Amino acid sequence: MAFKDLPLDARPREKLIARGAAALADAELLALLLRTGVAGKNVLQLAQQLLERFGGLSGLLHTAPDDLKAVKGMGGSAKRSELTAVLELARRAMGERLKERTVFDSPEAVKQYLQMHIGSRPHEVFAVLFLDVQHRLLTLEELFRGTLTQTSVYPREVVTRALHHQAAAVVLAHNHPSGSIEPSRADESLTQTLRAALALVDVRVLDHVIVSPGQSFSMAERGLL
Repeated sequence: MAFKDLPLDARPREKLIARGAAALADAELLALLLRTGVAGKNVLQLAQQLLERFGGLSGLLHTAPDDLKAVKGMGGSAKRSELTAVLELARRAMGERLKERTVFDSPEAVKQYLQMHIGSRPHEVFAVLFLDVQHRLLTLEELFRGTLTQTSVYPREVVTRALHHQAAAVVLAHNHPSGSIEPSRADESLTQTLRAALALVDVRVLDHVIVSPGQSFSMAERGLL
């Protein structure tokens, strides 16, 4: 079923024109990209199915094209390519914002950026935001994968990458696939180890952010740094 087959007041395009994009639900915005549904399922239902299957918009941001292909109605390359392109544009737009402004001016943007990149990964990922002297984003690098401990995250590698980027400060980050964002004692110990190592080369650790889909925890905000 296409948009033209939906009742007039249920058509996302008309609603967007009349009330603005902010008035649309996530499923409605996604339906605008999809344009058509499948037999027995209109486009809004297909959009809602995708959100539920992949854990909302955050989950969709990290969904591989092959995973999308497994959903009935997403087998064609056109829809998958368009959706993948839009999601990548969202990530890049957020990154550009952080490159223009100090992270202290937009702490929520930092959390959202990290959620978009690593929040929905099925395995643990340790990433570092490398910042310039004005605390603007230079780049994000994913450095380690797997269970994160002091033995699996190598301070020497983090220091090496900080020097490579001529970073003045960093924001450490990792995800919790379990969904809990509370830091473990190992997380806190790792943070202090990396903080001490980076201090030797005059690089500040501004924060360590833990993310999961739709949630984030800032050690700096909780006074753990």
